[in-house]
Amino acid sequence: MSNVDTSTTAGRFGSIREQVGSQSTRQLLAGILFAAPYLLLFSVFLLYPLLKGLYMSLFEWNFLDPSQSTFVGAANYARLLNDPMFWNAFWNTIQFVAMTVPLILVVSMVLALGLNKELKGSRILQFIYFSPYVLTVSVVGIVWLQMFAQNGIGTLLLGWLFDGSPLNSKFWAMPVIVVTTVWWQSGFYFAVLLAARQNVPSRLYEAARLDGAGPWRMFWDITLPHMKNAVLFVLVASTIFQFQIFGQPYIMTKGGPAGHTQTLVLYLYQLGFETRDLGFGAAVGYTLLAILVGVSILNYVIVGTNNE
Repeated sequence: MSNVDTSTTAGRFGSIREQVGSQSTRQLLAGILFAAPYLLLFSVFLLYPLLKGLYMSLFEWNFLDPSQSTFVGAANYARLLNDPMFWNAFWNTIQFVAMTVPLILVVSMVLALGLNKELKGSRILQFIYFSPYVLTVSVVGIVWLQMFAQNGIGTLLLGWLFDGSPLNSKFWAMPVIVVTTVWWQSGFYFAVLLAARQNVPSRLYEAARLDGAGPWRMFWDITLPHMKNAVLFVLVASTIFQFQIFGQPYIMTKGGPAGHTQTLVLYLYQLGFETRDLGFGAAVGYTLLAILVGVSILNYVIVGTNNE
């Protein structure tokens, strides 16, 4: 009797294992089928261009007949280190990022804290603050270009600061692009920070008030620590985005005056579409990628401490 029970039990366990195995196989196949469209698009439009760009950066690329391209190894990267136009674009980009990212963080944080309370008309203000972000960069660039043209309203109102259009000034052209970018993008980061602020438990503020804490103390000890992940996202995302600035200087200044608003991506565009120096342009693109990875890691190390 025991032998029969043992064999019956073993048969049942074997049947269960087969069912579990077949179910896992079906789930794996289903997952692959669901992921296949994205993997195909990723491979064709992202992975392949990424690898092709790396390949091109090792050649003096002949865009008319790629088969006649000359392999130069790391010569394009060595040339990049001694290229004054690259370094001009690099320092202009650094200057732009250094001015824009802190301003975006401060402006979006102030807006988020100011509209956190349920006030009359706050929904309308949220819509107004976010609305510039839905515009394309071409629309934003054209609008601000018209504002600060020679006879634009911005030029007329602030004429005491500069002579003529600020976009023709070596000193003012970059700050105008910075203000344009902050106006355009702060609405998105404002929405992110507002959502994070609304998730902070109100009981913490009530307890802090009972202990005699003021608004500034509550901000540093309660608000900011609980919004740390959102602040980190704003810093990293905006830094990466600003390093890739192209549309604003291309539309508003074409990189002028005298190269004072030429950025890395604008320089990359000029190499690829104007001078057709595709191999060197690919080297510039991969250098920019390395910079973005390094900046992202640095931001995370500095700001992204443990949640305790």
